[in-house]
Amino acid sequence: MTYDQTLHYLYHQMPEYQRIGLLAYKEGLGNSLALDQIFGHPHTHYKTIHVGGTNGKGSTSHLLAAILQESGYRVGLYTSPHLIDFRERIRVNGTTIDRQYVIDFVEKYREQFEPVMPSFFELTMEMAFLWFAEQEVEVAVIEVGLGGRLDSTNIISPDLSIITNIGFDHMKLLGDTLPKIAAEKAGIIKPFTPVVIGETDNTEVAQVFIDKATSVDAPIVFAELHMKNFVSERTETGWLFQAYGYPNLKGELQGLAQDRNARTVLTAVELLLETGYNLPKEAVYKGFAHVTAITGLMGRWQQLQSSPRIICDIAHNAHGLRYVAEQLLAEHYDRLHIVFGMANDKDVDSVFAFMPKNDVYYFTKASVERALNEKTLRAHALTYGLKGDCFESVKDAVNSAKENAGENDLIFIGGSSFVVADALPLFI
Repeated sequence: MTYDQTLHYLYHQMPEYQRIGLLAYKEGLGNSLALDQIFGHPHTHYKTIHVGGTNGKGSTSHLLAAILQESGYRVGLYTSPHLIDFRERIRVNGTTIDRQYVIDFVEKYREQFEPVMPSFFELTMEMAFLWFAEQEVEVAVIEVGLGGRLDSTNIISPDLSIITNIGFDHMKLLGDTLPKIAAEKAGIIKPFTPVVIGETDNTEVAQVFIDKATSVDAPIVFAELHMKNFVSERTETGWLFQAYGYPNLKGELQGLAQDRNARTVLTAVELLLETGYNLPKEAVYKGFAHVTAITGLMGRWQQLQSSPRIICDIAHNAHGLRYVAEQLLAEHYDRLHIVFGMANDKDVDSVFAFMPKNDVYYFTKASVERALNEKTLRAHALTYGLKGDCFESVKDAVNSAKENAGENDLIFIGGSSFVVADALPLFI
């Protein structure tokens, strides 16, 4: 098979949540454990760090990977979803997995894994674990796919667990209250393994984590409480952080949520140092300042064009998009154009309740089955006073926004990682 044929096989023979949603979700770790047995438990050949939470998992994972790499470690990084190419999910020292390895993996092992009937995520996770072992990585940063307790990645025994925050997302699978969602996310807390909790603005949620950590004798650290003298300031080129031991720490990522991610990462660095990792301060500075070049991270308040300025962000639920809306209102422009689409399993109304008013919307749908119809999206938006035209493709919506925008206007592209994924190739 060619690379494209291999991807077609993976997407269509293995149910993929990114593409079709709930029908692809397989509850339980049975398949993951069976696959892991087939491949000889490759994740046991290197250290791991497990990163879960509702939002900020990707930024946190990439920042940690960048710091570890700059510290001299050979680093594996497993994240999801990808934006342009499947191989973005699996990286070693910032370099994506080889195309030929993807092809060979499927052709060599399909007779062994097909009887297990794994999901797309379960199989590609095991592909990543095996690739990391063969590439002789020393440590791998593993991002949770969905939830935590029953997520495929929860077969690893990490040196550190991280839960960035808790917000409403995937409620049909994880629960309809924040404590219920937190209980699922808390499933990655392992016996005697330290855990960092990023945001703790809900006492019930915090208690869920405390109870879980206590039950398995896991040391728990709340980043917001631990980083007492942490100060953050937004600049034109990113963030400037003042933290104990890290004065004038420049952060490249510009999203409003990145100050919270920074606190989480710095707390994680401190705990890793206590467990024996060698993470020089210089590596922390370089990792924060150059994370996109080091790891290939995309889609986090990323500027795609300067005149008119075009920004994209993969925030895709109310918890994440609230930060985006706040940031859009704080930007300087003559007029704001918003190219917007969402997945059909998201709480659209809770998002439109706080999105910017009196701006021009371009309602669209991404090229995946999970995309919400653009006319349905606009109907919801109209009830909140948000107005705009409908476009059958992201490309058409972006082109219309560019035609209408003046030199000093701002175009924002987002609402879904799928919308950003369709938009990015238009600017490469």
